[in-house]
Amino acid sequence: MTPQAIPPTRGRPSLLVLAAFLVVVIAVGTAIGLLNTPGAWFAGLAKPSFEPPNWLFAPVWLILYVLIAIAGWRSFNLEPRGREAALWLLQMLLNWLWSPVFFSLHALWLAFGIIGLLLLVILCFIGVAWPRDRTAALLFVPYALWVAFATLLNLSLAWSN
Repeated sequence: MTPQAIPPTRGRPSLLVLAAFLVVVIAVGTAIGLLNTPGAWFAGLAKPSFEPPNWLFAPVWLILYVLIAIAGWRSFNLEPRGREAALWLLQMLLNWLWSPVFFSLHALWLAFGIIGLLLLVILCFIGVAWPRDRTAALLFVPYALWVAFATLLNLSLAWSN
């Protein structure tokens, strides 16, 4: 299989699986975001000068979740029990864990450890997927860049507060 090829499962069932990936990733990510809002605690933190405006986070995460879901769909179509699929699942769990730890538990340093590990797993996914499915790997590049920025933001918040 060439690196740019479409995953082996084609046709209607595969598109239904893609739809399921999109729905689950976006719905769970949105639910976690709604259940773990920044609130007054976050508003009271000392913020770095490079913190983006609050309105930016929702659209960025929606776009990233679409890219993440497509990459997951491609990875699971390629090899459901392969390394790419396992790394995709691990990064998804870490992604979903970060918001409750940061916004609900107010554990800034623990959240920093989680997001640092998340960034590492994202980079591992890109490295492992690259030889077999460059499209899936490239779909994770904007995600890696955003999480790298978020890791720096988390570190700055933990350090200052």
